Amino acid sequence: MGKVTGFLEIDRQDQKYQPAADRIRHFREFTLPLNDQDVVRQAARCMDCGVPFCHGDTGCPVHNQIPDWNDLVYSNDWQEASRNLHSTNNFPEFTGRVCPAPCEEACTLNLENAPVAIKSVEQSIADKAWDQGWIKPEIPTVKTGRKIAVVGSGPAGMAAAQQLARAGHDVHVYEREAKAGGLLRYGIPDFKMEKHFIDRRVAQIEAEGATFHYGMNIGVNKPMAELVADHDAVLLTGGSEAPRDPKLPGAELEGVHYAMPFLVQQNRRVGREEIHDEPIIATGKRVVVIGGGDTASDCVGTSFRQGALNVTQLDIRPMPPVREDKLTVWPYWPTKFRTSSSQAEGAEREFACATLGVVGKNGKVTGVQCARVDEKRRPIEGTEFIIRADLVFMAIGFAHPVFEGMLSELGADLDKRGNLSADTKSYRTSVDKVFAAGDMRRGQSLVVWAIREGRQAAHSIDKHLMGSTDLAW
Repeated sequence: MGKVTGFLEIDRQDQKYQPAADRIRHFREFTLPLNDQDVVRQAARCMDCGVPFCHGDTGCPVHNQIPDWNDLVYSNDWQEASRNLHSTNNFPEFTGRVCPAPCEEACTLNLENAPVAIKSVEQSIADKAWDQGWIKPEIPTVKTGRKIAVVGSGPAGMAAAQQLARAGHDVHVYEREAKAGGLLRYGIPDFKMEKHFIDRRVAQIEAEGATFHYGMNIGVNKPMAELVADHDAVLLTGGSEAPRDPKLPGAELEGVHYAMPFLVQQNRRVGREEIHDEPIIATGKRVVVIGGGDTASDCVGTSFRQGALNVTQLDIRPMPPVREDKLTVWPYWPTKFRTSSSQAEGAEREFACATLGVVGKNGKVTGVQCARVDEKRRPIEGTEFIIRADLVFMAIGFAHPVFEGMLSELGADLDKRGNLSADTKSYRTSVDKVFAAGDMRRGQSLVVWAIREGRQAAHSIDKHLMGSTDLAW
């Protein structure tokens, strides 16, 4: 694929960023895309590697045919590359921006620490397709007469709704918030993905026949039983929103928050939506973020943009190696030292650091009490220290879906982690006519996994209702 000797002749080149001093002054995207010529050169590096691990489950959950569209870009057939890319991924402009790119870790050239710049090529294809007007509504020629409800409009719900609408079903998407997107809109900051990308996809899906109903909190302002009775099938894609509780002493102090309310508030500000809760603002404050994942990193970047005095990120895990042992780990996602764009903006990072509690004065947080940990992540006596803090964010992940309301009324079986129980073939829950996909079924995961599950659930629902299906698996 690509140029036969391209990987020998052309060095890896990836997108660059605006300088940190400039980008922390705004909430817009700050990547500097490659020009078309450079994208073609990067696509040319894709080699005929025999077994392309990049598009198996190891590298790409939606099974993007990466070598194929790299070759098409190298041949300057961008439109066919877009058709190929969209055949497996409904929203490549989303994944091209926010996916951590396990495909690049699985790339054969990563054995030499120089994988193909797959993520940059993907984003370039998707952006060009929109710019050139190649992406249009795919309106079904025949209607099935079947009515389907999709609860939740995150990437799983949007992908499922689009696939089912294209199959000719009458699709109704029920969304609790005022706009579609789920955590894509309200959790991921605009500096990672601006929300007009979601808006134009919603417009496309609506043009294909789906109807979006906003402000609909199923199980709260619309009974679940009514929803099931009024539709031939119901797909639940409500996400995993219950935060993991660290049972941290002092968590009740003023200035201590879970990460998501902070991120949601800022996304609402940028989207000019009303905020009903007490504002959480990092301006002029010493911020401590507990957790080492993407959500923690988003808190770091958002705090800097709000004008935090300083930001410290705590991670109980030891500092990982700069490079992994390729022959032991590849082509799987490796544990290695990574610095996100937000961390590179000036965060102080503490590894092998346990959070013992939050301390305060007069009901307000003043610091976080920490200790070093051993190889079993147990605090080491005598290593305690306190980091000054005016604002603390707990960003240690999500435990399971929210039970109150919809799930309590539904009464479907849960798995041992508290997620809706459904297999990855039928996606059916234990309740007749009700299916589940995305984080609500599999637990907290990546956008690309949500898209995959939404597509596969749509395939299953269409087959269940019609006896057969032409929807891609």
